[in-house]
Amino acid sequence: ISLSGPLANLLAEPWISLLVLPPALLGTLFLAVPYLGEGLLWLAGGLLDVLFRGLALLAAQWPAWIAPAIPLWAWSISALGAFLLLLPAGVPLRPLGWPMLLLMVFPPKNTLPYGEAEVWQLDVGQGLAVLVRTREHAMLYDAGPRFGDSDLGDRVVLPSLRKLGIARLDLMLLSHADADHAGGADAIQRGLPVARLVSGDPEGLPAYLPAEPCASGEQWQWDGVRFSLWQWADAQNGNQKSCVMQVEAKGERLLLTGDIDAQAERALLNTPLAVETHWLQAPHHGSRSSSSLALLKALAPSAVLISRGHGNGFGHPHPQVVERYRQQGTAIYDSAEQGALRLMLGTYAEPTSLRAQRRFWRKWPLSP
Repeated sequence: ISLSGPLANLLAEPWISLLVLPPALLGTLFLAVPYLGEGLLWLAGGLLDVLFRGLALLAAQWPAWIAPAIPLWAWSISALGAFLLLLPAGVPLRPLGWPMLLLMVFPPKNTLPYGEAEVWQLDVGQGLAVLVRTREHAMLYDAGPRFGDSDLGDRVVLPSLRKLGIARLDLMLLSHADADHAGGADAIQRGLPVARLVSGDPEGLPAYLPAEPCASGEQWQWDGVRFSLWQWADAQNGNQKSCVMQVEAKGERLLLTGDIDAQAERALLNTPLAVETHWLQAPHHGSRSSSSLALLKALAPSAVLISRGHGNGFGHPHPQVVERYRQQGTAIYDSAEQGALRLMLGTYAEPTSLRAQRRFWRKWPLSP
């Protein structure tokens, strides 16, 4: 719901009618007259440019309000409240419709059980963005891609966080500085308060994204869920510098690997993170240079999460890697095929595919 829409129309309509249209029409009429027609059209174009820049500032100041996801029971109570308000004046209990209707605007907070984590692998095409939320905390591992004017952090990640009711991030961890992982970070920081920004390659990030370096070996707990970080000390390039994170809830483990390659994977096998892992985020989107057989045998993942763009030019995931997963009996969940995935870590349950829901495009801003 656009909060700035009424004001934008109030400004734009007279601007177009009184300032832009007259020189545009006159410029077209006198186009054959040297300098006159072109000058008038140039003036009309300049006035349009000023308008668009002003509207962009207005939209940034008052962004659209995205209603959070509302449970069915809250919808039902709000619908009953709307019905009560439509009854004739004097009907008993009619004023109760107002607080009942407000459930649609201020829905109750979706509280997670202690010791469990909600994990969303968002559908950001050829990139990565994973939300991990516990009872009282939320963090984002990578922020989606940005290539030129196409910013999936702004178009998909930020609206999805708002839809999920995320008001702030306790941590945004950018595995490394590549645009398909860190490109959307600026939009996230402008749209939500971020308490802490960490990166495996802070030197490679723009100056407006000052990040702490990944502290290999750092561990912490949020609401009974354990988090651990690791980075290869001998990394030679950006992919190898990826900050790896393990999330463990009630013994169920998820490993987020960024874009590490086979060399970094071998180093990982000599760390405490080289234990049975139920959910593995496919290193480097399933690239042939990653997901080594040694890693898969050591971790023995039950399932792998692949985040990639459909028909991407890199050939991810590579057929040899896919076959390697299948030979190990690893279930494959692919964002290009199943869209955004929701996993409840700590319940040992199957993930939910957003595209399995009917008319999912009406509910979520998760498609690039």
